[in-house]
Amino acid sequence: MSFYHTIEKYRDFDFDEFFAEVTPAAIERALAAEKPTARDFLALLSPAAAAYIEPMAQKAQQLTVQYFGRTIQLFIPLYISNYCTNECIYCGFNRAHRIERAKLTLEDIEREAGAIAASGMRHLLLLTGEAREVTPPDYLEEVVRLLKTYFASVAIEMFPMATGEYRRLKAAGVDGLTLYQEVYDEKIYHRVHKAGRKTDYRYRLDAPQRGAEAGLRMVNIGPLVGLGEKRREAFLAGMHAKYLHDKFLETEISLSLPRINPAEGGYRPAHPVDDKTFVQFITALRLFIPRAGITVSTRERAALRDRLMHLGATRFSAGSCTGVGGYAADTQAHTPQFEITDERSIDEVVQAIRDQGYQPVYKDWDLIQ
Repeated sequence: MSFYHTIEKYRDFDFDEFFAEVTPAAIERALAAEKPTARDFLALLSPAAAAYIEPMAQKAQQLTVQYFGRTIQLFIPLYISNYCTNECIYCGFNRAHRIERAKLTLEDIEREAGAIAASGMRHLLLLTGEAREVTPPDYLEEVVRLLKTYFASVAIEMFPMATGEYRRLKAAGVDGLTLYQEVYDEKIYHRVHKAGRKTDYRYRLDAPQRGAEAGLRMVNIGPLVGLGEKRREAFLAGMHAKYLHDKFLETEISLSLPRINPAEGGYRPAHPVDDKTFVQFITALRLFIPRAGITVSTRERAALRDRLMHLGATRFSAGSCTGVGGYAADTQAHTPQFEITDERSIDEVVQAIRDQGYQPVYKDWDLIQ
């Protein structure tokens, strides 16, 4: 069984017609529901529900505090390669772009790890471009074993893998997987992914499930907001998270709604999402899946991230660099995958979290082998 069956169910669903018929009573019913249905979730995503953001925000905050407390878990990304075999029209690592390509050696990675660990960060997200031949699983296993001597948690965000490969990386020390479908609309997916292994829509779609089957502690998914029709994409991302949440009870399922920022190549989103709608989507997701983590990266502005602490966010990146390397004193980051917006230091983000009455969490678990 795959989430693809759910996508097929909604392939011919008329979202515009549904949204046009959403009534205040339907929104209020969805707000009051202890276990919102898919139709309730859709009602909360509707244009009409924009008038209910305040009560949605209040309930989202109550549910977040109930299940997560007043905490924000911190992590930091480390890019170790920007080689890529794909042609994704929105990405700075697109293989057609004439950028300087780099892959860190184990010695380079150790310098980066030391610099990051000195900042106090203990949860690391390890990233590469999608070039399996350049960063094969054997290399990644060595990298992870090294990084586990510095960090309590090492998660990965890279090319989709088979279940057995995820098991190998779990044995090396990986505990989490972030993998964005980018866009759930299959037609748009093939338009924006012009070449490379990423053109395989189904293989990518099923990868989070393979990660959960491999026993990874955390799986984080989401769309790249702006590629597809925004409400449809937010709905299918929520349904995907709910599918994984219900199927893998021992896996922490998290969601992200990263909005497109400028990148090499100058791509502009076809379906931009303003701040008000973005807040509506975050609160609707919290109401639909109260126990799901919600990650907000440095793609978002500092002021908005501070506000989202009260509206459902549970996990922040901080002090991010989106080019290869860039943390150690003797290194300089290469061309970024995308531009960050919240450029505050780790200490500044930590202080902002405390100023909002929340507790920054550097480390919330240890892997027991």
